[in-house]
Amino acid sequence: MGENAGKGNEMIMMFDEEDFGVSKQQIDPRRSRFPHCIVWTPLPVISWLIPFIGHVGICREDGVILDFAGPNFVCVDNFAFGAVSRYIQINKDKLIIVVGNFGRTVPYLSFQHSSMGINTRRMNLGTDALAWDDALLKGTQEFQHHSYSLFTCNCHSFVANNLNRLGFHSGGWNVVNLATLIFLKGQWVSTGAMVRSYLPFVVVCGFGLIFGGMTFLTFLAFFTSLLVGWFLLGTYCFKDLIQL
Repeated sequence: MGENAGKGNEMIMMFDEEDFGVSKQQIDPRRSRFPHCIVWTPLPVISWLIPFIGHVGICREDGVILDFAGPNFVCVDNFAFGAVSRYIQINKDKLIIVVGNFGRTVPYLSFQHSSMGINTRRMNLGTDALAWDDALLKGTQEFQHHSYSLFTCNCHSFVANNLNRLGFHSGGWNVVNLATLIFLKGQWVSTGAMVRSYLPFVVVCGFGLIFGGMTFLTFLAFFTSLLVGWFLLGTYCFKDLIQL
């Protein structure tokens, strides 16, 4: 996926409302079904200190969640670290699907669907194009042969890889702009989900300030700067450090 990951590595990407789904009828949080969505949930301990960092996955057309959760392991319909708290539904009309080995692209609307699943058709390009589930299948197969590391190859790498395959917003996705997108555009499943996500951070900060004062604030600032700085450097300065 180097040809996609290498272009458009801007940290801030511009979006409009048409980039994301409008209809929510198909989304069913009770059954953990989020068609065409990026999903997010807080991580134990890390999210208690840095609440905008969490675990992410991407969902198939039927709403089943896929997430990279360990070495050579992609979870299917069993979201690691708990229920979905935030989601972003992607407008399929905004996808540009990468075709073949030559980096050619066609709009997602060029693809046909049937009741038996997704059919890809030849576009006189000499190869089959990848529809949504086909792209996710390719990404899953690739990451089933990847080692997992919180710092170099994690769940954000998996989702960014798939977004680049799908050509969402012309590609160029990485762990930093993906995390930024979720923080800015993610919708909460419910008010309770928002409370459950931020309450541990509030409690930890409260106890930290009571018992640690400025020492706690210094530690929190150092820890946040260290973690965020690592991903910024690994994404924009040492581009082979964080895998996609």
